[in-house]
Amino acid sequence: MNRLKIKATTVVMMMLCLMYFITYVDRVNVSTAAGQFSTELGLSNTQLGFIFSAFAYPYMVFQFIGGWVSDRYGAKRTLIVCAFIWAAATVLTGMAGGFLSLVAARMLLGLGEGATFPASTSAMAAWVPKDKRGFAQGITHAAARLGNACAPLIVAALMTAYDWRFSFYLLGALSFGWVVLWYVTYTEKPVDHPRITQQELSVLPVPKPRRIDAPGTYGRLFKRMLPVSSVYFCYNWILWLMLSWIPMYFMHKYNMNIKSAVLFTSGVFFAGVVGDLLGGMISDKLLRKTGNVKLARSYLVAVCMACTGLSLIPVLLFQEPLYSLIFLAMALFFNEMTVGPMWAVPMDIASDRAGTASGIMNGTAATATIISPVLAGYLIDQTGNWTLPFLISIGVLAFGVLMTFTMKPQNTFVAEEKQESKNFETLERKEAIAK
Repeated sequence: MNRLKIKATTVVMMMLCLMYFITYVDRVNVSTAAGQFSTELGLSNTQLGFIFSAFAYPYMVFQFIGGWVSDRYGAKRTLIVCAFIWAAATVLTGMAGGFLSLVAARMLLGLGEGATFPASTSAMAAWVPKDKRGFAQGITHAAARLGNACAPLIVAALMTAYDWRFSFYLLGALSFGWVVLWYVTYTEKPVDHPRITQQELSVLPVPKPRRIDAPGTYGRLFKRMLPVSSVYFCYNWILWLMLSWIPMYFMHKYNMNIKSAVLFTSGVFFAGVVGDLLGGMISDKLLRKTGNVKLARSYLVAVCMACTGLSLIPVLLFQEPLYSLIFLAMALFFNEMTVGPMWAVPMDIASDRAGTASGIMNGTAATATIISPVLAGYLIDQTGNWTLPFLISIGVLAFGVLMTFTMKPQNTFVAEEKQESKNFETLERKEAIAK
């Protein structure tokens, strides 16, 4: 029976994977449903672009706040609050009656999901060994891409059986269920978990006491993370172009019905699942074999991002749906291979502030999730050209390749502590010696 017992660390990772899966289903369900509600509500492609991107405004802001909150108050409480908000937002999306109410619901969803990834990164910094961080980020983001791949199938099936509104109600209920599971399975410190073993604890990072930062520490960390954020901006650009517009791309460019478009879209997104898994595994293997953090993170990201751009070129040249499926899938595969190493970088640079550092990275890069879908919708409306957004993306990715060489994940961020904190620590040591 003991052999069947699941490790505490595995349970935590399973819960985080489930969260990533649910959040990405809740993010992209609107893309599949758009084909139905845009007709029902009389929305243009430009309006759809604003609805898709409305999620990103509060999401971007709460990346910064949420990362700091999770480092300060813990991932457990942070994610419980976040999950309640995003679950409610999903239900409210199904109740929307027009453009403004859809935008409002999507903004509420962005607010709820804004702190989720920084908070989960903060949890991973405590629950995952250093040489498995790439894999941990890869497998959780693979779960997110699995959510992308399954969302069109799930939503299309529910829309066919019921309507687009019911799909949001059901997915909202699933999100509420995750809150309960997270509450009963996660502890802030691994040592406090009732099922943790000494063997598991022996390979986990030694927890560091939280100190009061000196003034200007956040600004210094923001500056340190800026090159990383720039690279992640380029990753986000192509990701959110695909998440927002791929179903509509197949429907309108190739005159597909929703069922065919959903199958093609899911095929593209399933390639991302594989990319996430491989990227994290390769990054960790390179780190264990060479000990070279720059090779395992920066160089790997540069190669994958270059391959993403190259994969988009045939999409511009060939006008057949099968070719579009193959090369868009290749592009997303290579784009997702960057995720494991990219999300490991904040933990490499600032392990004890992983939530804050990853929040800075993802929050700054979230500007791409605002610009990319809206610009694509505008260009499509103005030109009728569904491949033009991919041409622009190639240039964005070329910039990302250049910026990878400025990330320097091998250089650890050293924070200065507030003087009062240092004095308090000294006093604690003196009292301990006296005792």
